[in-house]
Order: sequence, then C-alpha cells, then structure tokens
Amino acid sequence: MSPAPESKQDRRPPYQHAADELRRDLLQGRIKPGEQMPSIRELQERFGVANMTARSALNVLRDEGLIYTIHGRGSFVADHNAGGELSANYTAPAWYLANKNEGSDQAGQGEGEPDGAETVDAAGTTLAEVLAALRDEIRVLSADHQELRREVEELKAAQQPKL
Repeated sequence: MSPAPESKQDRRPPYQHAADELRRDLLQGRIKPGEQMPSIRELQERFGVANMTARSALNVLRDEGLIYTIHGRGSFVADHNAGGELSANYTAPAWYLANKNEGSDQAGQGEGEPDGAETVDAAGTTLAEVLAALRDEIRVLSADHQELRREVEELKAAQQPKL
C-alpha cells in the first residue's frame, strides 16, 4: 500500500495551505513590500481552490499584518521596515512554525499535548485570548487607517481649485 499523499496527512484547511505558500513567497522576497498580491482569480487557479478559500488565505495574511487590502484595488504586501524587508520582529504563527519544523510529519498530535488554543503563557493568557486581542487591535488600526485616508481625500479635495 502506498503512503498517503502529503496533503492527506495534514488535516488543516486548504486556505491555510495557500496562506503558507503565500507567506513563503513573502518571506523569501518573491513578492516585495508594496507589490500587489496575486488576484483572487489567480490564487484560485494557482491553488485549485474556490473563491472563498482564496479570500480566506488572504485574510490570514491580513490578520498577521503581512498584507493590507484597498477596496476595489486589491491586496498589497505591507511595508515592514524602512529597508523594505520583513521585520525581524515578525514571528509567524505557532501552527505555521510547528508545521515548518515538522514538515508533513504530525508528530506530537494526539499525544495529550495541548493544542494552540489551550496553550497558556506565564501570565495565564491563552493563545486564543491573545489572538482575539490582536484581531481587535487590527480592526481598530484598520478603522483608524480608513479614517485617515478619508481625511487626506477631504484635504486634497479642499485644495483643488474649483472651476
């Protein structure tokens, strides 16, 4: 009997696999800060996934702060530092690092080890609580960003000579 394909051993959803590949492209510099990410349609074709799966992959990267989206224009790689490279402060999610270090081997799974949502730090905060707080902070920053964009547009409009 032949071994199961690699994708069968890893039970994570397809959008996480797509997000992993895109994250690798970003970390390896194949897509540089400021460049536009591939369109949803291109991602669908590249990964053989549905529209919502491709969107979910981009949402993962957006939640991690690696990309940002401009409505009607697309998603772009975020500037992480002045040098144009990903910041040394960036740490990939634990599930990504575990998968990267273990490859397709799922060692440690189902052996009584806590999953990511159960992990508790020294202060007694679970990973799920930290992620929820980070998502809230991202939403606030996104709202602030949109407000600043509106203010800039209003200032530009006010400076335009009226004909």
